[in-house]
Amino acid sequence: MATPYYIPTSKPTQISSLPLKITNLYSFVAITFLCSAFYFTGVWQNSSSNRNNRIITTSNVHTTLSCFPSKNISSSRTTKKLDFTTHHSVNVRDNAVKIYPACDIKYSEYTPCEDPERSLKFNRNRLIYRERHCPEKYELLKCRVPAPYGYKNPFKWPVSRDIAWYANVPHKELTVEKAVQNWIRYEGDKFRFPGGGTMFPNGANKYIDDIGKLINLKDGSIRTAIDTGCGVASWGAYLLSRNIIAMSFAPRDSHEAQVQFALERGVPALIGVIASKRLPYPSRAFDMAHCSRCLIPWGEVLRPGGFWILSGPPIRWRRYWKGWARTREDLNAEQNKIEQVAKRLCWKKFVEKDDIAIWQKPYNHMKCTEFRKSAKNPPMCPAQDPDKAWYTKIETCLTRLPEVASEEEVAGGHLEKWPKRLHAIPPRISRGTVNEVTEEVFQKDSQLWKRRVSYYKLVNNQLGQPGRYRNILDMNAFLGGFAANLVDDPVWVMNIVPVEAKVNTLGVVYERGLIGTYQSWCEAMSTYPRTYDLIHADSVFTLYENRCEMEDIMLELDRILRPEGSVIIRDDVDILIRVKRIADGLNWDSQIVDHEDGPLEKEKLLFAVKSYWTAPAKTS
Repeated sequence: MATPYYIPTSKPTQISSLPLKITNLYSFVAITFLCSAFYFTGVWQNSSSNRNNRIITTSNVHTTLSCFPSKNISSSRTTKKLDFTTHHSVNVRDNAVKIYPACDIKYSEYTPCEDPERSLKFNRNRLIYRERHCPEKYELLKCRVPAPYGYKNPFKWPVSRDIAWYANVPHKELTVEKAVQNWIRYEGDKFRFPGGGTMFPNGANKYIDDIGKLINLKDGSIRTAIDTGCGVASWGAYLLSRNIIAMSFAPRDSHEAQVQFALERGVPALIGVIASKRLPYPSRAFDMAHCSRCLIPWGEVLRPGGFWILSGPPIRWRRYWKGWARTREDLNAEQNKIEQVAKRLCWKKFVEKDDIAIWQKPYNHMKCTEFRKSAKNPPMCPAQDPDKAWYTKIETCLTRLPEVASEEEVAGGHLEKWPKRLHAIPPRISRGTVNEVTEEVFQKDSQLWKRRVSYYKLVNNQLGQPGRYRNILDMNAFLGGFAANLVDDPVWVMNIVPVEAKVNTLGVVYERGLIGTYQSWCEAMSTYPRTYDLIHADSVFTLYENRCEMEDIMLELDRILRPEGSVIIRDDVDILIRVKRIADGLNWDSQIVDHEDGPLEKEKLLFAVKSYWTAPAKTS
């Protein structure tokens, strides 16, 4: 007889067949009953204890967007009602959505950290009062900044370069003040930008052609530029057709809304001023710096071998001194001072012709070190992080370039010409100066964003349509992979590297031929309301968890996003559900969709569109 049951600690025993069968049957029934009882008890307790914190209706979490047709979304990944409640438990104490009211119309052009009223409290010496001075936490607005009555969607690029709606930026001051210089004209319900500037009344295009006769603007060696006191950014606007992208900046000053006009035209710009703090860019960022009627110390942000272009007083003073209402002696002394400063910076005078003078920064400091043994003013800066530029005090010293082995070597590494440099390994990475970012990391990140941007365009088909978006913001750019995959579209991307990020990668972004700036999202950005058509945020809310309020970041996004502008937020689903509730309170139309790798990924994406609304019409 076969052994029916075996316990290792005992010997087999002989038992009769019938009692054995009855015993097995009783055991089976008992075990089945106990298992079933425990299972149903556990299910009852679990559903009872979690019932309250799992009440998140799909109408709260997912809304179908008209601009995201379902035919463009994989039916296996996304449906009109995405239900996360069986996978994720979110503690929601109050199901009521907090509604954010409209701000008063006086805040229509509110720039929190460059508020003209707040600036009056600060020192006027060295223009410190025009630097960033952000509101305290108790001063933060908890309302939605309105667009002016009559606001319309901007003209599509490249038409927007030349025309803007008056209702969007209702300021006529510059049309009078700069009429002779052809900055801007008022025509009916529109502004027209003839392309003129203070030193190029005949147009920026011709002015750039004149510069192109002196330095090569066509071979791709010059890609990134910076323009200060930019006016309405005509210089930057006309460089774009030459595959050169300029960061234009100017303070919020008596020339009301000049940066706002630049952004309305679809040209990269920020509010900014050189006073007591470094510009918010890494060292060696720009291939070319432009300064019309100004004197700016460009030594740090200009790339080795980069060009500094100066036009306006005192250049060509012998011809213009009467028109400038200054004496010959005064202007001659000013030009001599510039020449001496450039020499002490080890810059060489490249060329001066007609109204334009150009200096070139050295490729390295090998010869400069020898020269400075006799010329010690300004001194070389002590060892420091030259890329640190967020509220960093300007020092009167010459920023050291990276060490080189020969006079022919470019400090910091040689850059490929555009467009090859976009995908080449950036020198900061190949030289190992960016912590934890290797060539392999760079290449994997490039492939990752190629796939992600393709998925974005599948979910939101308008992202691939020319003209729908122009001004784009990436709130956490890392290596610039998102922007790199949009370079063939008629858009530009402002790449933000948060100052709280683990690794400072903004220098890499510039070495790729892209532009950006530093920013802490616990503060407002140095830009006007309604700047961007599309905002992309990768893991931003995870980064700022327990640093500042999610609500305040979302209100800032609402301020800088245009009416009917779009948002793509990528984050953990539990965070996105909280973001979604705030988006509902801001009256955005939003939808949570699956990760590009499928529904099993806990990271999800929120696509949203800001609703169109404006301040009411003025009553008599």
